[in-house]
Amino acid sequence: MSKNAPGVRYAELDRETTETHIQVVLDLDGGTRRDILTGIGFFDHMLELFAFHGQVDVGIGAEGDLEVDDHHTVEDTGIVLGKAIREALAAGEGIVRYGSATVPMDEALVLVALDISGRGQLHWDVEFKRERLGDLATENIREFFRALCAHSGITLHIRKITGQNDHHVCEAIFKGFGRALFEATRVTERRGTVSTKGKMD
Repeated sequence: MSKNAPGVRYAELDRETTETHIQVVLDLDGGTRRDILTGIGFFDHMLELFAFHGQVDVGIGAEGDLEVDDHHTVEDTGIVLGKAIREALAAGEGIVRYGSATVPMDEALVLVALDISGRGQLHWDVEFKRERLGDLATENIREFFRALCAHSGITLHIRKITGQNDHHVCEAIFKGFGRALFEATRVTERRGTVSTKGKMD
């Protein structure tokens, strides 16, 4: 449960293991500040796109065992960012809850749809042709979102509709996630909870 004052949708987390040290600061109602350094250049670029299109302020610092590979750093960033989203939203009261975006990036077209349901799960329908984009393994893009969903309580669907250039596809995914999250986290004046069951899980 977030310890934030009413109306403040902010989280600050620090997680350290033998493999990584991840720090995340998140303000869901920002939109102008992005300070991201994971040691993986292409991943930083994608996170910046997420923050810009999600209109959030975010600081992400990651130190990981990149001499092994990028898996632990990418996955653990997803874990901590997911926890930060959950904490910033507290119990999820008073938000729209659902969001979606269909994002074109040149020849690529990607659908992203999410439900801040409390039941974190990822449904992934994307195939990449390349093994790496810059210094990011494409297989770890799915791992990032899987970890984020598990720890944020978000049900997330990501589907590539079309696209030949993996860079374009990946950009559309992160832009779409930002836009869908922005839509879903807007405050609503609807009375009561955002579920007919009376609770989110």
